[in-house]
Amino acid sequence: MKDHHKKSPIYVTQPLLPPLEEFIPYLESIWANKILTNGGPFHHQLEQALCDYLGVKYISLFTNGTLALMTALQALRVTGEVITTPYSFVATAHSLLWNGIKPVFIDIDPLTFNIDPGKIEAAITPHTTAILPVHCYGHPCDVDRIEKIADNYGLKVIYDAAHAFGVKKHGLSVLNHGDLSVLSFHATKVFNTFEGGAIICPDAKIKQRIDHLKNFGFVDEVTVVAPGINGKMSEINAAFGILQLKNIDSALARRKAIDTQYRTSLAGTPGIHCLPEDSNETANYAYFPILVQDAYPLERDALYQKLSEHEIYARRYFYPLISDFPMYRGMPSAAPANLPVAQKVASQVICLPIYPTLNQEQVDTIVNLITAPFAR
Repeated sequence: MKDHHKKSPIYVTQPLLPPLEEFIPYLESIWANKILTNGGPFHHQLEQALCDYLGVKYISLFTNGTLALMTALQALRVTGEVITTPYSFVATAHSLLWNGIKPVFIDIDPLTFNIDPGKIEAAITPHTTAILPVHCYGHPCDVDRIEKIADNYGLKVIYDAAHAFGVKKHGLSVLNHGDLSVLSFHATKVFNTFEGGAIICPDAKIKQRIDHLKNFGFVDEVTVVAPGINGKMSEINAAFGILQLKNIDSALARRKAIDTQYRTSLAGTPGIHCLPEDSNETANYAYFPILVQDAYPLERDALYQKLSEHEIYARRYFYPLISDFPMYRGMPSAAPANLPVAQKVASQVICLPIYPTLNQEQVDTIVNLITAPFAR
C-alpha cells in the first residue's frame, strides 16, 4: 500500500518555479509573434533587465554557461596556457580544452576555496596568456591581487562567475572585474532560465564580437565575420528569466535565512566547519558548504551516505578535483603534491541543501542528523 505521508526527498538545490499561470501569457506572446529565438523581444528585454539589476553595462545571453565560457575565450583570442583552479565544476577546464588551450592548475586559498593569488606568479611561463579564476560558492576572489598580477604580466582575466549572480564586493558588482565574467543560469543556480548563461561585457565593441560569435559569426544574412558557434538563448528561456527576476530578491532573502539557521544550529559542533562570512561582500547564498574534519565521529563519505539514507541528497562539490579526472591528471600541474589544500578540501566538503522552498522542518532534520552523534 502506498504511503501518502512519505516525505519528499531533499536535494542540494531545487529550481524556483513561478506559478504556471504567470508563464502562460509569455508563451502566448511567443506563439503569436512566432519569434522563437535569434534575439527576439524577450531576449532583449532580459538582457536590459539583467544589466539594470546586476549593475553591469553590457550582457550577452547564451544557451548555457559552458558555451559562454568557450565563447569568452574565443572573444579574447586566448591561446597557449591559462592558469586556473582545480576546485570547480569540470566545465571550467573543459572550456579550455575545447579551445585547444592547456589548463595550468594551482592551489586554492584554505579560507575561501578560491584560486590562491600567491601561487599565480610561479605558474606563469612564456606560454601563459590568461588567468581563469572561479568565484567559488559565490564568494569573490581576491580580484585586486589578481588584477595587479595580470597587469604586470600582460595577461587576460576571465572570471568563471557561475556561482556569483548578484554578488557585490565593496558595494559594486563583482561581475565588473576582469576582462570578462561568465554566468550560468542552469536550473540549479540562484537565478535560472531552465538552461542558460551569459557573458558580462565591458563595452559595446566586445559585446558585438561576442554576439557575432554566438550566432555562427553572422553579421547579416550574407556576411560571416568569425568562426562562431550556436550559443543563442531561446525566447522561452528568456521569458522564464524575466519572470524569475521578479522574485529574485525574496528568493535571496530566504536563502540568507537558511544560511543563518545552518550557521547558528551547527555552531560548536565538533569537526563541522562552515566557511566564514565576508563582511565586505553582498552574498547570494548560492551554496552552503561544510567541511567534515577529524574531530567529527564519521568520515565525510559516511556522513554523506547517512544523509542519503534519509533521502537528503547533499553533494560533494567539488569532489573529485578537476585535476583528478583522466583528461587532466597526467598534466604536471595536476599532481596532488602541487595541490595540497584543494585535495584536502575536496576530501572533506559537503554542500548542504539550500533553496527558497526548503522549510524550517527540513532544515531541522538535516541539522539533527549532522549533530546526532553529540545528542544527549
